[in-house]
Amino acid sequence: MLELALSLPSSLLFLLYIAMALKVYTTNLGFQWSPRPTLSPMSSSRTFRCKSPNLFDSNCRSRRNVVVNASNLADEQQQVSFTGPENQLIEALIGIQGRGRSASPQQLNDVERAVQVLEGLGGVPDPTNSSLIEGQWQLIFTTRPQTASPIQRTFVGVDVFRVFQEVYLRTNDPRVSNIIRFSDSIGELKVEAAASVKDGKRILFRFDQAAFTFKFLPFKVPYPVPFKLLGDEAKGWLDTTYLSHSGDLRISRGNKGTTFVLQKKTEPRQRLLSAISTGTGVTKAIDDLISLHQNPTTNETELQDGEWRMIWSSQVETDSWIENAANGLMGTQIVKNGQIKFLVDILLGLRFSMIGRFVKSGKSTYELTMDDAAILGGPFGYPIEIERKFNMEILYCDDKIRVSRGYNNIVFVHLKMDRSNKK
Repeated sequence: MLELALSLPSSLLFLLYIAMALKVYTTNLGFQWSPRPTLSPMSSSRTFRCKSPNLFDSNCRSRRNVVVNASNLADEQQQVSFTGPENQLIEALIGIQGRGRSASPQQLNDVERAVQVLEGLGGVPDPTNSSLIEGQWQLIFTTRPQTASPIQRTFVGVDVFRVFQEVYLRTNDPRVSNIIRFSDSIGELKVEAAASVKDGKRILFRFDQAAFTFKFLPFKVPYPVPFKLLGDEAKGWLDTTYLSHSGDLRISRGNKGTTFVLQKKTEPRQRLLSAISTGTGVTKAIDDLISLHQNPTTNETELQDGEWRMIWSSQVETDSWIENAANGLMGTQIVKNGQIKFLVDILLGLRFSMIGRFVKSGKSTYELTMDDAAILGGPFGYPIEIERKFNMEILYCDDKIRVSRGYNNIVFVHLKMDRSNKK
């Protein structure tokens, strides 16, 4: 990304808010402005049709009111192969929210260590002279989303927006552009810069034009900033410190000290997290992930210990929040030593807790018995008479993501929580 210290006029922010409101009203999708929504037991549900015949019943209902801790990624569905060191960086990025905005110190350390390894390897020599740098890149991670330009602070840390950079240096008018895509149904903001190559890794740029493109307007809305009057504030440089030989992964460092990780193609887990954060194509992304890792003759999937936060399910909650909580449709699951706990924040410091046990009944299936429920408030608990018995099938699981089929054949996606981020 190019760094630009410009403010976003309040009138344009208001126009964007209006656009978001129009999307919510016209599509009735329950769009969330906040990147970290709070699940409330009082919230109402909305119904959606699932389209995938492989994992989901044709009459199931899909929820899209939860935004994932994860970076937003491109919708590219082709297979991509990363090297071992590149995979270490991809692994470190999985589960980080807001493109780094809410990363824990441990997550930041893991990413920085993986970045330094790749920068040490070098990648493609003289990347600015390579055709591999050309094209559209999606921003996956940035180290300073809250201290960089107001544009970055406003949009980059919000997962539901997709952020791209276009690099075209081999034309009569070399340009580098930043694009913030609000959604396919709303539109985008494009900030363009005239570019030139200084050496094998540095691009010099000067911002010179920008505009909003809204789907509901037949014309572009100019970004009202007098670039020519800004002088050096509109100038900068961008170093490409690593460009993969596949042309699918790039690391850049900007003139304000920010590190950027960008990708052209993504791996299946990234595509799933992106689909959940944007609320489109989730069932297909799940099917793709499972089909790529499915081997019926050898697969034996374990229910891994850890704290797992539910980020998506194929059915919305019912009107009874306590049934939602008891059936695992809300909150987190804590798995440890043959026990499993459902934990849901309610309100005013109250939490619902339900503890049970599980036994393995097949290669990837488990029988769950949940029979110890209570409302917790600090050190005190009020027991509730609830018992649930159902089967769980692990469809996919690794150290970061779990896809399972549980109560009432509902498909769940859980993300493993980073305990180093807990206070």
